[in-house]
Amino acid sequence: MIDALGSPQSILVLGATSDIAAATLTRLAAAGRLERAVLAARSVPRLAAEAERVRRLGVAEVRTVPLEASDPKAVESVVTEAFDGAEFDLVLVAFGVLPDQQQALAEPAIAVDTIQVNFVGAAAACICAANALSRQGHGVLIVLSSVAAERPRLANFVYGSAKAGLDALCVGLGEQVRGTGASVLLVRPGFVHSAMTRGLAPAPLATTPAVVADAIATGLTLGSRVIWVPSRLRWVMAVLRHLPNPVFRRLSG
Repeated sequence: MIDALGSPQSILVLGATSDIAAATLTRLAAAGRLERAVLAARSVPRLAAEAERVRRLGVAEVRTVPLEASDPKAVESVVTEAFDGAEFDLVLVAFGVLPDQQQALAEPAIAVDTIQVNFVGAAAACICAANALSRQGHGVLIVLSSVAAERPRLANFVYGSAKAGLDALCVGLGEQVRGTGASVLLVRPGFVHSAMTRGLAPAPLATTPAVVADAIATGLTLGSRVIWVPSRLRWVMAVLRHLPNPVFRRLSG
């Protein structure tokens, strides 16, 4: 169970090889109470390396599961099997892909794959996990959304459209599980320096996986439902969301 300081003892991580997931595991393990982790991701070799790293952090029980995030049935199966005879304090949904926008527009299959992973696969994970947490009567579903969900820019609207769908779904799931003992923590980072964004020009207020992980840990302690990373993005997006299209177009290119 999550203690009064927000320290969990068990976690299921979907997309465990992402930089934000790794930083979050490091941050939670530092509290000294994380005892059990189930890590799922597409790349089996990278998953094995991450599991060994997590063990070195002091997590006693670490298990790995291959995950094909583009297949919603496979995602549902991974979550269902993880909860079979077990409970989790946290479920972290951290997988995603960031395509080259121009390639995605030139080759619709790339755009479809982006939406399949970032929204359809993630939706399957979130719905299945929210139901499982509700049934057990406790636990937090942590979902990595994005500020791109708020008002997608011309430069990344394929990615933004998928995140917008996921964001809306998870706002609804948060209301759906209210009163069950479970909850949803929706995380809206801005540009994060990571393997996924390597080679891209950073946006203003760019941050790091470690800062996102710290924000998640703080959000768990405070019982937050939505967090922005950095927190100033909440007010920036409150303005950008209502700008007239011609002005927003010039700013967002």
